[in-house]
Amino acid sequence: MLQLHVIIHLILAVIHCLLGIFANGIIVVANGIDFIKQRKMGALDLLLSCLAISRIFIQLAIFYINLVALHLIKFSALLKHFSIHWFVSESGLWFATWLSVFYCAKIATIPHPLFFWLKVRISKLVPRLILGSLLYSSLLFVSYSKYVQYIPQNLMVSFFFKNATSQIKNNFALQVFFFAIGFILPLLIFVTAALLLIFSLGRHTRQMRKTAAGISDTSRRAHISAMLSTLSFLILYVTHYAATVLVSSQAFQFRSFIYQFCILMIGIYPSAHSIILILGNPRLKKNAKKFLLCSKCC
Repeated sequence: MLQLHVIIHLILAVIHCLLGIFANGIIVVANGIDFIKQRKMGALDLLLSCLAISRIFIQLAIFYINLVALHLIKFSALLKHFSIHWFVSESGLWFATWLSVFYCAKIATIPHPLFFWLKVRISKLVPRLILGSLLYSSLLFVSYSKYVQYIPQNLMVSFFFKNATSQIKNNFALQVFFFAIGFILPLLIFVTAALLLIFSLGRHTRQMRKTAAGISDTSRRAHISAMLSTLSFLILYVTHYAATVLVSSQAFQFRSFIYQFCILMIGIYPSAHSIILILGNPRLKKNAKKFLLCSKCC
């Protein structure tokens, strides 16, 4: 019989998974319908669609990991799909990074020639950035495939066998190092773009407070909303990968409360941020309401 904390963990994992698939599914379906009607897709819609598709697979992979952490399925079943999960996570990380860069280029005001060049050309660069991200993830995956292949095995050896040899632990540390290399560059780009956008919106909001009320009030609320949305994105993004590092570093005992809490935190980001994207996009928000009303009528 399952223990109470295992049942609660499983319920939360199911909720995260369903919310993530529902929110990202709305983004994919809405953009797909618009593409069929208009025979074209904007740069932002293309980027959101790629991000949503990657997050659906990430959410399924995280749910799979939750089942392994709860001992509901055997860990050996996860080994077969670990490489795919790594590739999807790497691609999704790059898509989220380019989304942050896109918002920064379109919204922020920074008096620099390079930033002005990016603002003018970012829409045309999006397809190339997406293709380049997939190519980079593929090359990185091929280069580090021999390390990625043995990360989960050695991770479990270190968890379950405390008397594991130092050679195994050193090899595992080396493998995690190569595993983390692929996440450093997009993480730095994302944090830089998000902070630039937050500081730019904050500076612009302070300037608008000194102006007369009226039309500026609506604009100021829009800027504050965009700043809060970006800040929440940054917090979710950093929390997700901080929890991933903690889980991989073996800082906590396997199947402990803190360990399971970190696993749940990893699953919050792909679902919560997609919901924020829908609420901040009038078209996606409208389509989500239509979908909910149709489901309710049915």
